[in-house]
Amino acid sequence: MYSEKLQASLRLVEEAREQNIIFEPDRMSAKQKEELLLTYHPDYKADEFDTLKIGPNKGERVPKELCAILQAHSRINANSVDLTKPDYDTDVLIIGGGGAGSAAAIEANEAGAKVMIVTKLRIGDSNTIMAEGGIQAADKENDSPAIHFIDAFGGGHFAAKRELLSKLVCDAPEAIKWLSNLGVEFDKEKDGTMITTHGGGTSRKRMHAAKDYSGAEIMRTLRDEVFNRQIPVIDFTSAIELILDEEGKAAGAVLMNMETKELLVARAKTVIIATGGAGRMHYQGFPTSNHYGATADGLVLGYRVGARLLYAETLQYHPTGVAYPEQIFGALVTEKVRSLGAKLINKNGEVFMHPLETRDVAAASIIRECNERGNGVETDSSLGVWLDTPMIEKIGGEGTIEKRIPAMMRMFGKYGIDIRKEPILVYPTLHYQNGGLDITPDGMTTNVKNLFVAGEAVGGIHGKNRLMGNSLLDIIVFGRSAGINAAEIAKNTTVGRLTLEHVDRFEKEISEAGIKTELRSPKLLPNYTNKKDI
Repeated sequence: MYSEKLQASLRLVEEAREQNIIFEPDRMSAKQKEELLLTYHPDYKADEFDTLKIGPNKGERVPKELCAILQAHSRINANSVDLTKPDYDTDVLIIGGGGAGSAAAIEANEAGAKVMIVTKLRIGDSNTIMAEGGIQAADKENDSPAIHFIDAFGGGHFAAKRELLSKLVCDAPEAIKWLSNLGVEFDKEKDGTMITTHGGGTSRKRMHAAKDYSGAEIMRTLRDEVFNRQIPVIDFTSAIELILDEEGKAAGAVLMNMETKELLVARAKTVIIATGGAGRMHYQGFPTSNHYGATADGLVLGYRVGARLLYAETLQYHPTGVAYPEQIFGALVTEKVRSLGAKLINKNGEVFMHPLETRDVAAASIIRECNERGNGVETDSSLGVWLDTPMIEKIGGEGTIEKRIPAMMRMFGKYGIDIRKEPILVYPTLHYQNGGLDITPDGMTTNVKNLFVAGEAVGGIHGKNRLMGNSLLDIIVFGRSAGINAAEIAKNTTVGRLTLEHVDRFEKEISEAGIKTELRSPKLLPNYTNKKDI
């Protein structure tokens, strides 16, 4: 499959494999990491950010593409929507049908609340189903939530909100039990012991997985539970504006049917934003591993009603996105490939970094190797470095790849690449929205009552960088928590007169700040044509 152009470099990788397997590069010092990130990581490219002129984060910098949609016009005219006759009336309205939204719906339903999910695609169409490597939990004898906390806090540059990260790691073992009881088929030894592995930045083996389709297995189970409980799911319908009541509490949303464009009103006692990430914004022109609907909708909805953002200037660029073949350019190559023994190799056949550095350090190292040092492998359309997958079977024995990462083997096999015998080409891909809406430990936004957030739309859980396996964990821990707490708050909530006055206030801010824009947000779907945005 590899062209003659790539064969010379490929031979160097093969010749050095036996030596590279036993070669263990030193981990970088804290100072080396800081210098590397400041110079090469996309989050530090000052000319790729703009300063917000309006809203609760006025004066702060965010990616240019995000700044544009946060300061865009609403998709509706506040006076054109009749709020007096809601089409739906529920206790807990959940916006988003991925892992976080589904977990929230299950727990809110369990608490006795009337629940409804609204999702712009179908339930399960989300970044959850794209997650491959696993979910962290300190549930073995040589580990503890305290050690998990230290790993994650350091990996996030000591910027995580301590109370959120503490909840994440302390609730993790129970999250695994909950998923297992629902029916998630985690990898296990013959005696039933769960198999755990390392991830980048972890000091213990605490990664629980279902082969290399962990997110799909978790999402399958959650979706089935939602259906079994007969929780209403409104598919192909997007929330385009939140509704407040006269007291300023979140009280529902204006919905738009994605096919007919019909507007509908949902009234609720509490609202949970679980809209996922932002990869399809393609910040700085990067490819993405994200699902089609990941366009930062929740950040826009929350920001327009006054919810504050935290760390919105930080994104995670997964170090190993597919660089070749171009048909799957940007697709995720799970970190589990490196945890099983594959190392990153430059065009000269040299190992240039420790294989299990944190994701931001690994991504910056690859960018440096390709751009400054000139050691990247050049294809017809991109640059990359080798990820030497045949090492896995040299270390773990024949059959390890098919047993542990079958989805990876199949994905590349479709294009004539046998990862058991040939290395693959990778380059960083836009993967995770580190920043998001600021919440308290119960899941409610810090400054809008009855508005909860769960999953990737939350900021602060991971700080400014996330470790592998902590995203599938946070959608479960904070999804469940949001569902439980939203249901409890709903019991004692009386919804006042519904209003969209915040839309007019925001329009006034746009005008007074002198912002000239024709954009309307939320974006809803990416646009890959020359036509006007969908």
